[in-house]
Amino acid sequence: MADMDRDPVVRAAVEQGLLDSEPVACLLDTAGIRASATALTGAFAAAVAPGTPVLHAFAVKAAPLVPVLRLLADAGLGCEVASPGELALARAAGVPAERIVLDSPAKTEGELREALALGIAVNADNREELLRLDALVGAGPTSSPIGVRINPQTGAGTIGALSTATATSKFGVALRDPGAREWLVRAYAERPWLTRLHTHSGSQGVPLALIAEGVRELHALAEEINAAAGRRQVDTLDIGGGLPVNFASDEAVPTYGEYVAALRAAVPGIFDGSYGLVTEFGRSLLAKNGLVLARVEYTKTSGGRAIALTHAGVQLATRTAYAPASWPVRILPYDAKGAPKGGDRVAQDIAGPACFAGDLLATARELPALAAGDVIAVPDTGAYFFTAHYGYNSLPRPAVYGFAVSPSGGVRFSLARPAQSLAEIVAEAGGAFGDALL
Repeated sequence: MADMDRDPVVRAAVEQGLLDSEPVACLLDTAGIRASATALTGAFAAAVAPGTPVLHAFAVKAAPLVPVLRLLADAGLGCEVASPGELALARAAGVPAERIVLDSPAKTEGELREALALGIAVNADNREELLRLDALVGAGPTSSPIGVRINPQTGAGTIGALSTATATSKFGVALRDPGAREWLVRAYAERPWLTRLHTHSGSQGVPLALIAEGVRELHALAEEINAAAGRRQVDTLDIGGGLPVNFASDEAVPTYGEYVAALRAAVPGIFDGSYGLVTEFGRSLLAKNGLVLARVEYTKTSGGRAIALTHAGVQLATRTAYAPASWPVRILPYDAKGAPKGGDRVAQDIAGPACFAGDLLATARELPALAAGDVIAVPDTGAYFFTAHYGYNSLPRPAVYGFAVSPSGGVRFSLARPAQSLAEIVAEAGGAFGDALL
């Protein structure tokens, strides 16, 4: 969403009263989400051999909102889920079982049993889970495609906590550990029902070349397994997601086309029709299509530093508050009527409402001097920000609105999630069990 497209939306949100009853409003660009889905599906459709089955499964953790999943399903995407809650959201959105993939490093027997009963694809994370699946598959037939997740151990990106392909990552079977590759080939030979392989080597801070290296390792292992089996046992490669997002400007880079080009250069065999493909993108589909709007409640100075106190903080931008160097956000200033704010720039801290000193969206950011009643907009927040609330200080989950712009320039907002009420906060905190510990 470019600045020139964003300004009328901010003005409309203010004029239509989205910030009147609550001091925070969170917006999702529905046309932008559809465009992102089209860019993803189009990039792969242009690369794969005709007739190749491809499932693009949205990583539900990036935006666990039923209306978002429904919109993406309408745009042709499925869901990748990593918990019973995420599976429930996908099913509530009407996503069919054959378009859902279950990934998690700690699936319970009950979760596995449910997935197999429904026909949901399962990626086993480790040797012990595979033994558990042995018993469940042996107990009765299932239509679920089943595979194993590998860790190609190709290395970390710039954000260690998000790098999934390090030497000691908690995810998957560590491919370069002694004996691991031989064990995997043997495990597939002993289990004809293992027909998929999975890796997820990408994430924020991971360059395309490193992501592609992980996929190359996955493809090579599939070829080795199939050669040992003497048949095409592995028929589908789940190559994960994790395309990085540019938070520094409105430019959407890298693109899905660039991602596909990197894969074609590193591992062209995945596009020749030998294997069906599954992807699991999240952040790159939603981030650029989200916007937080928050009123400035007060302004002050401390030690000569100007501070704007707002209602957007750690509860919405948790990673930014705790790891600001890795997750910087842009702050766009508007006046009380929703018009872009100009004027001389001064260094200001943009603070949230939580009671700890690190609850900051930005530090010493050069912006026009903000005043009480002004509005800040925080772009690129459609994934992992306001969609996944952090309940610090019992701050309420904010309302989320989808918006669409008509050809004449009118902006229509649709409520996708209401703001959390105080009664709901009390109920969630055990309000009905007040005497339980007396």
